[in-house]
Amino acid sequence: MELWHNLKFAWQYAKNQKWKLIKYIVTNIVSIIVSVVVPILSAKIIIALTDNNFYQLIFISILIFFIENVRNLIRYFSRYYAQTIYRETFSKLQIDLGKQILKLENESLDDSGSGVFIQRLSNDTSRLADIFNVLSSYISNIITDIGIFGAVFILNKLVFVYLVIMIVILYIIENIRVKKYIEKDKIFRRKNEKTSGFIGEIVRGARDIKMLNAEDSFITELSHKIVDLNTTRYNMQDVDRKYRLLGDFTRDIIDLLLILLLVFLINDNILSIASALIVYNYSSRLPSIVNYIGMLLDKVKDFNLSASRIFAIIESDEFKKEKFGTKHLDIINGNFEFKDVSFRYTKEENDVLKHLNFKVNANETVAFVGKSGAGKSTLFSLLCKMYEVTKGTITIDGVNINQLDKDSIRGNITIISQNPYIFNLSIRENLKLVKQDMTEKEMEDACKLACLDDFIESLPDKYDTIIGEGGVNLSGGQKQRLAIARALIQKTEIILFDEATSALDNETQKSIQKAISNMQGEYTILIIAHRLSTIIDSDRILFLNDGSIEAEGTHEELLKSSEAYKKLYQAEIDASTE
Repeated sequence: MELWHNLKFAWQYAKNQKWKLIKYIVTNIVSIIVSVVVPILSAKIIIALTDNNFYQLIFISILIFFIENVRNLIRYFSRYYAQTIYRETFSKLQIDLGKQILKLENESLDDSGSGVFIQRLSNDTSRLADIFNVLSSYISNIITDIGIFGAVFILNKLVFVYLVIMIVILYIIENIRVKKYIEKDKIFRRKNEKTSGFIGEIVRGARDIKMLNAEDSFITELSHKIVDLNTTRYNMQDVDRKYRLLGDFTRDIIDLLLILLLVFLINDNILSIASALIVYNYSSRLPSIVNYIGMLLDKVKDFNLSASRIFAIIESDEFKKEKFGTKHLDIINGNFEFKDVSFRYTKEENDVLKHLNFKVNANETVAFVGKSGAGKSTLFSLLCKMYEVTKGTITIDGVNINQLDKDSIRGNITIISQNPYIFNLSIRENLKLVKQDMTEKEMEDACKLACLDDFIESLPDKYDTIIGEGGVNLSGGQKQRLAIARALIQKTEIILFDEATSALDNETQKSIQKAISNMQGEYTILIIAHRLSTIIDSDRILFLNDGSIEAEGTHEELLKSSEAYKKLYQAEIDASTE
């Protein structure tokens, strides 16, 4: 039942390749027929040699030559259909799984690590995509061998019974091998996911590791993981080696006993020498039928294991998916409200936000300030529905965000974070990600407003410059300005600045501040700022302390009404004058 369910799932990605799959099966059937005929003709060559019948020998040799070349051509087309089916199925499966990964809740992504998803997206999808070719190929070979043993049954029933018994013995050994191998493989894949994730972190964090002078610590940890992983791989291969040795030893005994049996039958005139030659020729296929059955079991179990790992992402509750409503708003005004909102990341933790109540009107600029850990960035994540509120409701234009579809929320909100992720693409391609039909003018205007145009013009390839994974070839300020340009191109009604000027020098910060000022009144702008000097012109400032709103008002009002805000602002002034 498990195999059937998994095959139905895989078929939905391969069904548009139905005719190629049929052609692949037909070419395999023709190959089966040839495989049954050739051993018979080969036996006749031996008989013709012993009878000195050279004319028959030449005729049969030419016939075999012709048949073998036909089979070579058939195999060419068979491989072509197999590779085409695999390519199309693999592509569709990977794309769909990629979509499903992007639908997962942030909590699932945070807890699992990137290695889990990289391995399943690359390796497990490959195993699923190849299943129809594998099944067709192995079943064809098994049917070929069954046809050959049917011929043995016609020649001599005693030899047939002997070979069947031997096949059963070899099958038992092979089945035990497969079961033990798959058990080890499950452990290996889990460890491989963790090791892949850790390697990815080393590559992404290489610069920080060097700056921390922590290479030795990371290499030590990597060594432990790699040694453990390769030990697990060795144990898995050790099971394979031992049972294959047992199988090889058993096959040698079978060959010896078969020769003795044939000698006995020839000596008692039960079997002719010619028939004995044919039977012995066919007996060489004895190991192959067991091998193919073993490999088929191997692939089926491997397929089921890969399918279960992919289902865990697509269908099961192991990785939870983001949930959105069905109501769609093409255009929003930009009003939103937090009503008694509380939030905690896990059940074990305390609330990060506590009973928040506030409104933001369309085209208003509101700043959120407070010490680190006060819950400012979490507030933005909730507004973008990156996490579900623990208690209370958030509304956009009076509609509960739980009722809105994804495009209504994220298509109308842009967030510029303090650590924006820049993709390993050109500047142009990074900007085009948010708007496929972006014009040259839109791109240049956005970069000019983000104070990035002079830097881009200084580059040899200008907008077509590749900027490296994570924007490694850019400074912190340049990355944030590129993220701001990306947000400006998106042109959403709500723009969230999460410490977006934190990595900028004072001169660039003033330019960005001017850009933000130019947008005021046209967009709903929310700003999280560590430097209070960057938000003094906001319409309102909300001072957060330990997840709650402690004070609210303009900069001048808070200086008079909030002692905590006044101390924070005074500390900044003192630091700037030192």
